[in-house]
Amino acid sequence: MAAKKPATSSAKAGTRKKAGEPSKAELIGYYRDMLLIRRFEEKAGQLYGMGLIAGFCHLYIGQEAVVVGVQSVLDPDDQVITGYRDHGHMLATGMTARGVMAELTGRADGYARGKGGSMHMFSREKNFFGGHGIVGAQVPIGTGLAFSNKYRGSDAVCIAYFGDGASNQGQVYEAFNMASLWKLPVVYVIENNQYAMGTSIARSSAETELFKRGISFEIPGELVDGMDVIAVRAAAAKAVARAREGEGPFILEMKTYRYRGHSMSDPAKYRTREEVQEMREHHDPIEMLKKKLLDAKHVTEEELKKIEAEVREVVNDSAQFAQDSPEPDPSELWTDVLVESRT
Repeated sequence: MAAKKPATSSAKAGTRKKAGEPSKAELIGYYRDMLLIRRFEEKAGQLYGMGLIAGFCHLYIGQEAVVVGVQSVLDPDDQVITGYRDHGHMLATGMTARGVMAELTGRADGYARGKGGSMHMFSREKNFFGGHGIVGAQVPIGTGLAFSNKYRGSDAVCIAYFGDGASNQGQVYEAFNMASLWKLPVVYVIENNQYAMGTSIARSSAETELFKRGISFEIPGELVDGMDVIAVRAAAAKAVARAREGEGPFILEMKTYRYRGHSMSDPAKYRTREEVQEMREHHDPIEMLKKKLLDAKHVTEEELKKIEAEVREVVNDSAQFAQDSPEPDPSELWTDVLVESRT
């Protein structure tokens, strides 16, 4: 494949993020970001129960460390694409809580002007390419974004998130093959929350160590504690740097856990309360980082309470903004459907 000469790559090379040990300010920022996602999702669950969010709604509660850790090593021109459990990814890329919540409630001020809902938001400004409802569909699209980066001579990297269930989809392996053949700058992040819808990974996958799924395509992989934001950051930094330097794709299996059901309509009776409680009490990503911050005397309890209050204010404001936002005009049904040729 002939790649075009980069126009700005050399200028950007010196400004790329260098991921060493996270600073005190960065750690506090990760805590704030994870807490924002947690409180936002709790509020979304409340609005769903009130009938203000229609359709499907998949919450990210418990998995916050994955996207916050990965996002911490990305640059603004790197791309992110994911599946339908996507609200946390939107917030982590810098999309506003107001815009995301307005879209969840189908309002005109949402990121897709009320037409995308929970699963199909998009922000070109933040290089967030969705939100995809078809299981595994984002993987070939993310691979295509990486192809575009290489073809254009950019040193941007695409992060393609998908779950343990999607890892069994055929299109994922077709994408792996092409990415490896062409050494595309893509990092595949498998968010293994251990239950594909309602089925344990042990019952649905012959190979449960998902980071090995790229072996036959000569794609290396790594298993990461997806409940530890610092571990996530360290692994993501290596994988992103490798892809940026032209060494091709990498697979990160993030061992994580979702506290809620697959979606808001799932009572999650396929696992015990004791299992969920064990994860909440001993592996919660927010509580673990909170303990590290306090033990290192980076923050006080009072400072953490202030962050909590600020986050709640942002989330409550987003909910009120969404409810005050008007519903889309019926004419919106005809926008963004057809691109007319200019020739």
